[in-house]
Order: sequence, then C-alpha cells, then structure tokens
Amino acid sequence: MLDTLSLFVVAPEIVLAVMACAILLVDLGVKSRLRDLTHVLTLATLAVVTWLCASAALEGSTQYAFGKMVVSDPMGNWLKAFAAVAVGVTLIYSRPYAADRDMLRGGELFTLSLFSLLGIFVMVSGSNFLVIYLGLELLTLSSYALVALRRDNEKATEAAMKYFVLGAMASGFLLYGLSMMYGATGSLNIDEVFKAIGSGRIKHEVLVFGLVFIVAGLAFKLGAVPFHMWIPDVYQGAPTAVTLMIGAAPELAAFGIVIRLLVEGLIPLAIDWQQMLGLLAIASLLVGNLAAIAQTNLKRMLAYSTIAQMGFVLLGLSAGVVNGSTANAHMAYSASMFYIVTYVLTTLATFGIILLLAREGFESEEISDLAGLNQRSPLFAGVMAICMFSLAGIPPLVGFYAKLAVLQALVGSGQALYIGMAIFAVMASLVGAFYYLRVVKVMYFDSPITVTTVSAPTDVRVVLSINGALVLILGIVPGGLMSLCADAVVRTLAS
Repeated sequence: MLDTLSLFVVAPEIVLAVMACAILLVDLGVKSRLRDLTHVLTLATLAVVTWLCASAALEGSTQYAFGKMVVSDPMGNWLKAFAAVAVGVTLIYSRPYAADRDMLRGGELFTLSLFSLLGIFVMVSGSNFLVIYLGLELLTLSSYALVALRRDNEKATEAAMKYFVLGAMASGFLLYGLSMMYGATGSLNIDEVFKAIGSGRIKHEVLVFGLVFIVAGLAFKLGAVPFHMWIPDVYQGAPTAVTLMIGAAPELAAFGIVIRLLVEGLIPLAIDWQQMLGLLAIASLLVGNLAAIAQTNLKRMLAYSTIAQMGFVLLGLSAGVVNGSTANAHMAYSASMFYIVTYVLTTLATFGIILLLAREGFESEEISDLAGLNQRSPLFAGVMAICMFSLAGIPPLVGFYAKLAVLQALVGSGQALYIGMAIFAVMASLVGAFYYLRVVKVMYFDSPITVTTVSAPTDVRVVLSINGALVLILGIVPGGLMSLCADAVVRTLAS
C-alpha cells in the first residue's frame, strides 16, 4: 500500500504525468494554427512543476520513497527545476518556427516534450538501477519521435534513424553494465550497491568489467568522444526546435545520472572510473574543438562545440577523489554542476537566435546566414555575441567563471596529472575561441545578405532578452548560482 510520503516525494512527476495526458486530450479540440491553448497549458504545467521542485530544493532535506527506489534531494530537485525551465523556454522559442513548418498540426511537440521532461525527472530522482533506466528510455524514446516529427523531411528522418540505432546500442551498453553490477552486488538499489562494493568482498575485475559498460553508456548520453558520432548528424538533421530540445534539458539529466551512478553508487571504484572520464574529457576537448573549426554549418559547429564543452564537465567529475580522499569532491562536482547549468542557459539563447532568424522555407543554419546581423537587429546580434563570448570563456561572462571553477577544482587537487589536464584544457579553449569569434566577426563585419529586419513575437523577444541578460549578469555576479550548486552537492552527498 502506498504511503503519503512516497506520493509527496514524487509530486512533481505525478503532476507532470497527469497534465501531459490531459493536454494530449485537450489538444484534440484545439484548432488554432499556433495551438494557443495547448501552449498555455503546457507552460502553466511547467511553471507548477518548477515551483514544486524549487520549493523541495530550498527545504534542503533528502527523502526516500518506494523502498529507497526514488530519492528527493537538493541536487536532484534543482536539476529538475532547471530542466523544466529549459523546456519551457525551448517551447517559447520554438512555437513560431514549428508553426511555419507544419509541425503543429497536432500537439505532439508539446506532449512529447512533457514526456521527455518526465523521463528527465525519473532519471534524476532514481535511486535504483531500473528506475534510472526507465527514465532514460522514456526520455530517449520521446526524443526519437521529436527528431522525426517532420515526417516529410528526409534529413529529419535520417537523423532520427541514426539517433535511434546508436541510442539503442548505448542503452544496451548501460543496461549490460548495470546487470553486471547487479550480478556482483545482488542489489539494484544504489545505496546497497555502494555498501556491497565498499565491503571489499567482491572481485575487483568483475566490478571494473561492468563499470566499463556503464561509463560507455553514460559517455554516449553526454556526447563524449569516442561516443559522439550521433551529435553532429542529429543536431544538423533534426528541426532546429528539436535540436534545442535534445541539446539543453537532457544534458542536465545526463549529469544527474552520472552523479547517481558513479558518485553515489560506485565511488569506491573512483580510481577506475575517474581515469576513464579523464581520457574521455581530453579526447572530447581535442576532437570537439578541432572539428568545429572546419564547420560552415552553424548547427554542426555548435554540435562539436557541445562535445568540447562536455569535456570540461567530465574534467570536473574526474577530479573528485584524490589519493583515496574525498576532500576535493564537493568543489569538483559543484564546479561541474555549475558548468552544465550555465552551458544550458547559454545554449538556449544561442539556438533561440537561430530559431528567430529562420523563416518559412528558410533554415538559418549556415554561419554565413548571420552576415551583417548587427545592421539588421543590434539587439539579437548582441545576444548572440554574448553567447559566443561566454562559450569561448571570455570574462566577465558566465562561461568564463564556469571554466574557472572547473580549473580551480583540478589545480586544487594538488596533483601534477590534474594540473597538466587543466593546462591542456586552457590550450584547447584557446583553439575553441577561434570558431566562436568567427561567428561574431560575421555578424558585425560582413555585409548582410538580406536587408529585411528581424521581427519576433513579444514573448520570444522578452524571454530571449532575459536569457541573454542572465548570461551577462551571472558572469558579473556568479556567487549566488555557485553557492546554490555547492550547497546542493554538499547536502546531497552528505545524505
């Protein structure tokens, strides 16, 4: 019999699931081209679940439910709140674009987005291998359908097939690794797995064998080299609205399950998985930055940029345990959390501009399509420039402080290996600055291809302006968000 506490702990998931089903039914009677009622109900639902998650996070307590299969803690609740906001902002940016491309014939864009967010919530709240995997599958299956939403578009269909095939393989890796852990420890609950591994009675070789498959599955979800093959093709082939949907909020979920599985469950094996993450990080920084230089397609360039950015997240995650001591863990993991949150914030604004510049029959996908944007719309050119500078790590924008936090965690370890990795990350960032600054140069110094002014609905203009301002403001005063991430990680790991 269900107890009241369990239902209270999963209240955001219940609200989201019920409203997703209700909106699906309500949408059957909506006739407007922009699906106004569906849009408003979706945003209202996202606002409610954001409030529920943020309220639970501010309480600062950790609660378990359903026999410790589900956990509600500060880190998980903040990640869920940020993910809900990211999906809401994505839908605001995407609606005009989707309407012009006949993607709003039904309400699938809204309902599939809500179901993918539900998958994110389940992943982040999972304290059991099967719960995490169920959340992962709900997210990925919804994402496959979203990528293929333009059924008459060859590129979108091809991207969906590639995503499906590679995603299924990665899910198989993860599931096989989790099954190995279950076979070795005799439990699916993360806290019991932690205790079993810590007891030292299980053969190390068996654990490491399963760990390799788990790290491979997680690396695919993060888009780390050499499991990055799907990102450029899917980013380029998917409708831009869907590219933003799969490139923003799901990154928060990927970070969440890395913490749940590797840190909370498998930290006794940190010496093994930190080496793997370190290699993935170095490879991602190298391949991502070098490949991005050669791109002329803006979405493809941002895909390789994402791979490089995830390298920084992995660097932070690889520096938590030093010589068996967890003294550096809070600093390292909170730096990675800060990095992923600010990266998602910047990505939303970047793709918001791309969606804004696209019009019926025209995809603003090439870097050359931004030529002379400053002459056509100084506001939107300014927002895009702020995002590019932030991704490049130029002060005083938030991307600089995100990189600095990760580098401080590496240097703070006091280990020559981590200091060397920090130096390599700085050198890779210098290479990456080239392709970000190239976009700014095209916007401000190239002649415009067209003289038409850029127009945007009021809601898009307002949200995009706030989005761009936050990238700047959080760079000038990053302390609040940094403290929030640090407090969330400390409280979560303490439980």
